[in-house]
Amino acid sequence: MTSQVSSPAEQVDGTDETVVGAQRKPVGTKDVRRLDRVIIRFAGDSGDGMQLTGDRFTSETASFGNDLSTLPNFPAEIRAPAGTLPGVSSFQLHFADHDILTPGDAPNVLVAMNPAALKANVGDLPRGAEIIVNTDEFTRRAMQKVGYDTSPLEDGSLDGYHLHPVPLTTLTVEALKEFDLSRKEAERSKNMFALGLLSWMYHRPTEGTEKFLKAKFAKKPDIAAANIAAYRAGWNFGETTEDFAVSYEVAPAATAFPPGVYRNISGNLALSYGLIAASRQADLPLFLGSYPITPASDILHELSRHKNFGVRTFQAEDEIAGIGAALGAAFGGSLAVTTTSGPGVALKSETIGLAVSLELPLLVVDIQRGGPSTGLPTKTEQADLLQAMYGRNGEAPVPVVAPRTPADCFGAALEAARIALTYRTPVFLLSDGYLANGSEPWRVPDPDELPDLAVRFAQGTNHTLDDGTEVFWPYKRDPQTLARPWAVPGTPGLEHRIGGIEKQDGSGNISYDPANHDFMVRTRQAKIDGIDVPDLAVDDPDGARTLVLGWGSTYGPITAAVRRLRTAGVPVAQAHLRHLNPFPANLGEVLKRYDKVVVPEMNLGQLATLIRAKYLVDARSYNQVNGMPFKAEQLAAALKEAIDD
Repeated sequence: MTSQVSSPAEQVDGTDETVVGAQRKPVGTKDVRRLDRVIIRFAGDSGDGMQLTGDRFTSETASFGNDLSTLPNFPAEIRAPAGTLPGVSSFQLHFADHDILTPGDAPNVLVAMNPAALKANVGDLPRGAEIIVNTDEFTRRAMQKVGYDTSPLEDGSLDGYHLHPVPLTTLTVEALKEFDLSRKEAERSKNMFALGLLSWMYHRPTEGTEKFLKAKFAKKPDIAAANIAAYRAGWNFGETTEDFAVSYEVAPAATAFPPGVYRNISGNLALSYGLIAASRQADLPLFLGSYPITPASDILHELSRHKNFGVRTFQAEDEIAGIGAALGAAFGGSLAVTTTSGPGVALKSETIGLAVSLELPLLVVDIQRGGPSTGLPTKTEQADLLQAMYGRNGEAPVPVVAPRTPADCFGAALEAARIALTYRTPVFLLSDGYLANGSEPWRVPDPDELPDLAVRFAQGTNHTLDDGTEVFWPYKRDPQTLARPWAVPGTPGLEHRIGGIEKQDGSGNISYDPANHDFMVRTRQAKIDGIDVPDLAVDDPDGARTLVLGWGSTYGPITAAVRRLRTAGVPVAQAHLRHLNPFPANLGEVLKRYDKVVVPEMNLGQLATLIRAKYLVDARSYNQVNGMPFKAEQLAAALKEAIDD
């Protein structure tokens, strides 16, 4: 990082952030330099523990009070061949003393555990970045495996970077020689040595990691002690070695957060907590019917831990059984959820259509990934929007809600539950792999801040026949919401028939009458069209003529790019959609105020297609489908080009 310490840092999230290199204070013989932000990437084989290393560094950074954003990136294969480029796993963390929005465009620091990790990631580094390499892994065979004819540590190809060659494996084994471990067992702790070194470099707290290791290996105290010893050895190495003459401080982001209690949270964890909160606010048991699928499986894992909140989880034998069980739970009076990714949505489509016909509340959580088919299981994409909108037979409208950040997954889950319970309809919650696995600080809400989702089940008859008989009609609707009554099976006198064959309006009797089918189709559509959603908020401080419209996880990169343009004196407006079906009532009016509308998406233009069709607006797409989120710099350049066009 030597070149960046004395010169302005690259623009990140919209400001020219200058590293304050002149402010130093001695700690023994070491200097401390203050930075306003750092982007670190840990990279190695999928078995090197890079995700764990990054997660622990993130947790300590969150407890220190920095704002942060993360980007885990791992292979699709369960265990790709060791030492190969497809087997590289990485974890990127951007942390700062101010508000940030993305994991950062380019790392300032790369920790490379082997030649494959170096080769796969060095192209992303700016000149002058710091590289810490595990020299023990740079054997001739390992380098040849990834196409290095000569050692990059010796051939001058890394002269533009600040290189730290560290024999991580050897140092770890030496630190653990007093433990009764084989060399192979000792080598597994090298990620903890690296974590200790980086923790020293950036003054991260250590108590939390040591406590975590003791808890993780509680049944294997020797392993816990060995990992802690390796972690401390890495810290001590940084303190004593001459190669690391400087450590760095990134102050807490004191002004970035409103007052409150915060914790670091991933999107899937926030979504899980949101579902639990929704069930408590609705006073309904939460039922999850699911089949494991990347990147949605963590929700099943997390919810299974919360039986104390009345959560019931069912791991089904396949996707169809999972949603079938969830729909049955909805019929029985539960807040029902099924989780999946794009391929699973395809399998669930018939039952989603059944839920539309039954008019029962059901949350369909789609953590989008790259497709089609198996596609890119561990990469991100936004390509399921049209599937969520139209991927069923017949006219089967379903509301669609999309969170914009990992922490926002909590609120989006509550909002999806509100719509499902209020309007008696299945609801799509469209997250994606970037949000699911990424993390950021989240303010823990006070229970009084949560919405009231209380449900009133049908308790008695609701219709009087011509002969005066009082009966229960399962399709007699609320005049405001058009929702039908929700009667729990077994309620005396409320026996009723529902199913997939078209029903007579009101009575619920099977009907093949063409006029009734036309009426029911239009009524179900009107119910969705009439859902109460907030107006679209527009951020336009300068009276811009160009609007950037986004949805879902593009929020961070779009906002960062917009900040950059405004800092450069380019007026641009921004709006971000949470509700994709129905659209906010004022969306058409907003779009007409601007000469140009640009829609960045991680697909080939699905929202832009919907906007153009519904509002007859010449919405311009800017698209990326490479399995990775947008970079702010790239997006800013594209938006500037669109504005100037």
